[in-house]
Amino acid sequence: MTFKREIQGVVVKIAGEKTASILVERKVVHPRYRKIVKRFKKYLIHDERNESKVGDVVVAVECRPISKRKSFRLKSVLIAGAES
Repeated sequence: MTFKREIQGVVVKIAGEKTASILVERKVVHPRYRKIVKRFKKYLIHDERNESKVGDVVVAVECRPISKRKSFRLKSVLIAGAES
């Protein structure tokens, strides 16, 4: 069985039917200054049942490519966001 990556992020936009855009934040050590800095990346995830709303914290799991930029699907909603 292959290893599936899991990413956790905040939903920043509902990008059409069955698609959400999430912002994933990771902390890395700067190579020269040895200070912890934040790095951000946006991913498109497949949300089959349109469960997620803007502001939710979600977990997405890697899957087969669904479209040009979608290779993750929604696993679960961890925390419901402020916006309802």
